[in-house]
Amino acid sequence: MSLQIAIVLGIVAIGALGIVGRKRQKDLAEWTVGERDMPKWTAWFLQAGESLTTFSFLGLAGVAFAGGVSGVYAVGYLTMSTIGLYFVTPRLRQLGANRDYLTMADFFIDRFRSPVLGKIVALVGALFLIPYLQLQVTGLGLIVELATGSSSARGLAMVVASVLVIMFVLWAGIKGLARVAILKDVLMLVALAVVLAGVAFSLGGIPEVFAKVAEADPVLLTLNAPGFDATFFTTAMLVTAIGSCFNTMPHLWPPVLAAKSGAVLRSNYKWLAVYQLLLFIPVTIGLGAVLVLGTDTTGNRVLLTMAGHTLPTGWVALIAIAGASAAMVPAGAIAMGISTLVSHNLLPATSGRARMRLNHLVVVAAIGLALAFGLFRSDIGALLLLTYGGLTQLAPAVALALPDRVRVGALPVLWGILTGTAVVAVITFAEIPIGSWDSGLIALVPNLAVVAVAEAIRRARGGRDVRDDRDVRDDRSLENPAMTVRADVS
Repeated sequence: MSLQIAIVLGIVAIGALGIVGRKRQKDLAEWTVGERDMPKWTAWFLQAGESLTTFSFLGLAGVAFAGGVSGVYAVGYLTMSTIGLYFVTPRLRQLGANRDYLTMADFFIDRFRSPVLGKIVALVGALFLIPYLQLQVTGLGLIVELATGSSSARGLAMVVASVLVIMFVLWAGIKGLARVAILKDVLMLVALAVVLAGVAFSLGGIPEVFAKVAEADPVLLTLNAPGFDATFFTTAMLVTAIGSCFNTMPHLWPPVLAAKSGAVLRSNYKWLAVYQLLLFIPVTIGLGAVLVLGTDTTGNRVLLTMAGHTLPTGWVALIAIAGASAAMVPAGAIAMGISTLVSHNLLPATSGRARMRLNHLVVVAAIGLALAFGLFRSDIGALLLLTYGGLTQLAPAVALALPDRVRVGALPVLWGILTGTAVVAVITFAEIPIGSWDSGLIALVPNLAVVAVAEAIRRARGGRDVRDDRDVRDDRSLENPAMTVRADVS
């Protein structure tokens, strides 16, 4: 009982941190991106939000437990994504500052001059973020259940954490989220280091872990494990890297748009590539679990079960609280991403007050829906890949819209997005066998084919470039308010 109380109190403290000392935000723009002057270190922790999440804490150790070194695909795609984001996000931030973007959908409306495309992007973004939000809530419940051994504590923690996330997100927006993100990364660093130390000590050291795995099940040190072969490794890494490089996750746009400058973003991404190496820790823990746990152990339970086997109760409580923070921060960011897409793009209200009211209602509805779904068991790794597979279908359109000269029309891009997301949905929900291939990567092929054919038809009918900004500014002017060019995003 004392362990359960300690974990619940820790979760309450995390939520309170996002509220205490923060002024309530009443304007949607300030709630979403602040004053667009977020300094380097604050931006760092928000940008790093995708590195240490519930998937890192639970899902990745489970992938390593079942598939061995195939789990390092996460290290590969996150490291590759920082290279792409180094070049892409400063451009997005500059356009956003000059044209008042609040969401990814604003970018599509502006660059392709199409409010309809913006609404479709907002709908796709909101829908495919729901599984990712569910992942965070589900993961938090699993963490508490495994740490306490109580299924009732699992449900209680999920409800308490969900309510607290709603409170600090509604109250302070991105500023409250930033403060909790700092605590989250500190706690996660400590927790991962402690679990790794416990596993290494109990098994004779990290080199011994790999040596013993090589003797017990050598296939785990290759890319030949059943279901986690080279095809899985390559396709899963590619689809997530492509999506990440072009920032196709809607909830990651506010931290980019809120940064003080493109230089701040570039500076952080240089070091975030190194930061991803921390993910070797859950991979190593998953491999160590092969030597300790039974083969019937569920992948999502591996890391916390190993912590329970190797650490005292007090440390287990700290690790559970760190895991809870790894769920609460992304959950808050995702809820913000969904709510702004709906209230700002899908169902824009006429007055600022009505828009904020709708925005708050969507936050509550999104987290409530994820909580309801999260009370049922879910495969955390599968949820992550569904989200990335669907949202990666936006990557070609983002790439086409980045240059000054946008050559492809809104309609071809729209048909490509709809085709790609439909293919992902059909493969996933109809359970079409595709072996170890990733559905998102498969869907990119018809996506690109439809864009190419539709654009060729548009050109044949006299279609022209959608926009050409080269005659009104150069890249440097985007940092100069005196040369700002406004676009109609209504």
